[in-house]
Amino acid sequence: MSSATLLYLFLSILVAGGLAYFQYFFKAKSRFKLNLFLAFLRFLGIFGVLLLLVNPIIKQTSYEVIKTNLPVFIDNSASIKDLKADGELKNLVDEIQKNKALSEKFTLQYFTFDSKIKNFDSLQFSGKQTQIDNIAKEVKQVYRNEKFPVLLLTDGNQTIGNDYVFSFSENTTIFPVILGDTTTVFDCKINRVNVNKYAFLKNQFPVEVFTQYNGNEKLPATVSIFSNGSIIAKQNITFSKDKKAQKVDFLLNANSVGSKKYSVVISSSKEEKNTKNNSKPFVIEVIDQRTEVAIITSMTHPDIGTLKRSIEVNSQRKVSVLKPNQIQDIDKYNVVILYQPDNSFQPVLTEINKKNKNVGLITGLKTDFNFLNQNNQDFSFKMNNQKEDYLARFNSDFNLFGIKNIGFEQFPPLENTFGTIQSKKNFTKLLGAKIRNTDINAPLLAFTEENSRRSAYLFGEGIWKWRMDYYSEHKNFTDFDIFIDKIVQYLSSNSSKKSLIVNAENFYNSGEPITISAEYFNKNYEFDRNANLEIKLVNQQTKKLKNYSFTLNEFDYKVSLDGLEAGNYSFTVIEKNSNTKKSGSFEVLAFDIEKQFVNPDKDRLQQLAIRTNGKLVFPNQISSTLDELVKNESYKPVEKQIVKKSPLIDWKWLLPLIVLFFAIEWFVRKYNGLL
Repeated sequence: MSSATLLYLFLSILVAGGLAYFQYFFKAKSRFKLNLFLAFLRFLGIFGVLLLLVNPIIKQTSYEVIKTNLPVFIDNSASIKDLKADGELKNLVDEIQKNKALSEKFTLQYFTFDSKIKNFDSLQFSGKQTQIDNIAKEVKQVYRNEKFPVLLLTDGNQTIGNDYVFSFSENTTIFPVILGDTTTVFDCKINRVNVNKYAFLKNQFPVEVFTQYNGNEKLPATVSIFSNGSIIAKQNITFSKDKKAQKVDFLLNANSVGSKKYSVVISSSKEEKNTKNNSKPFVIEVIDQRTEVAIITSMTHPDIGTLKRSIEVNSQRKVSVLKPNQIQDIDKYNVVILYQPDNSFQPVLTEINKKNKNVGLITGLKTDFNFLNQNNQDFSFKMNNQKEDYLARFNSDFNLFGIKNIGFEQFPPLENTFGTIQSKKNFTKLLGAKIRNTDINAPLLAFTEENSRRSAYLFGEGIWKWRMDYYSEHKNFTDFDIFIDKIVQYLSSNSSKKSLIVNAENFYNSGEPITISAEYFNKNYEFDRNANLEIKLVNQQTKKLKNYSFTLNEFDYKVSLDGLEAGNYSFTVIEKNSNTKKSGSFEVLAFDIEKQFVNPDKDRLQQLAIRTNGKLVFPNQISSTLDELVKNESYKPVEKQIVKKSPLIDWKWLLPLIVLFFAIEWFVRKYNGLL
């Protein structure tokens, strides 16, 4: 309380006391005791009023004991049951819950996890995937800036996600409790199969098979690939103590169009405890057409390499970079991109217009705009030789195809010559142009469509900076490459616009998330955010029908079909308001990744414990480990002082007291005839 407030309180006492004295003692002749009581009431009432006017700040101090958090994460995935550790895990949880000393020292919180983290309720061991690095993200968010231990009850076998050994922060000490029999069991398995989703008819496609062996003896094995029950390729390999992992490469023929199902199998002469990890299925889609893209340029520029890399991320695209005089057959290419054309492009443009080819055009500082004015039917250019930087502005009403804003406004500016660009025909703008913060009402990225011909225009060079800027922000190129791929996809198709577009894979692995997305456009081909989309899913073996509703995302509709059994499924997506329909099919492959393990991953759990200054705990050591945690002086409860400051005027009982004092005084005076 400040010295000024104390002075005001002292003056309030003097004023209240003086008024009470003047009222009852200055001229009083008798009734000393009664006057003393009335003066006291008057003093309290007046002092209370003055106290409210001064309104001092009252400080209240209390203390609270804060215990260290001890989160307990319990593995609820199917691999725990397959390793016959489910009963052992339940006993461990019971022992932790019954430890009174532990609960007195720590704030215990229980969670279960598989691919997701949930509050502990019951253990079903039904999780189809295990993602331990999710725990690191969870504790970073919930227990920020705290030093605390974590009990991790798991077999350590992660099936999805990043390496959990390096995911936890420095203030987290992990005590992994290893579940399952750590006795080494002979096992020969297929770790992974790498294969592209698509192959092209009459071509060969590569298959990479990664195999592993955990024995020490020399062991011959055979890796075979089956199709329709027959072996179509096989290789013999030999494992040894020094060669426990091997990569086997195959080249398979794509002889017919459609989805092709294969199975990779490894076999040896030695009997194994777990044979479920000896095979792994995969499916490819054989297509008879690849999109050929020609980038025609008379110069070298970083944009060329950026476009080539982004386009060829999609294995269905092949890019050829050519000079204008190197074009032999324009019909060979589905899409032609002209980069900063000049007079040398005249024969190419003539051929493009003659064949009515879809074209992309990129301008820049070396573009001959006089040449374009003579040969372009969509835009006219009035440009000078002055360089200008153009920033992008995303058009949220763009509706030619689904695209999201990947941060175009934050990208570096593109370079082009200064001037005006006027349209000769209708165009659709994806990106508008800005000079500094001024919108110049001109396109930066635009599209035109007339009859069956489509064109795309990018008015500026330097798109390589966009890709690098996106990578520096997101540490990947994914969404940027999708943005480029959608432009190429638009140019490579001459089909008419569809009101309902459905995107689904041809196959999914059992246990993986199954998501289908859809886009619905109204009669003006604008994305309709009020659509009512439903999917009817039929299992082709059981004929069982299920209905699901789509949910609206930012730029499309999505539905999750998790938990489907292995088999073939057909589906129909229906927009209920217009009764628009789109059908398709996919297959769920019978592959349970949680059944691929024969031992817990002791080595990785040991690494995790060492890196976080924790300790690897075996089930028979849980009691001693809990005692160590209780005795550990690093996790002492902290007494926290809580100081609350509140103004006196907030005390609701003070005003009624003042009224009570004055009321009692009035009634006493009335009773004694002093009024």
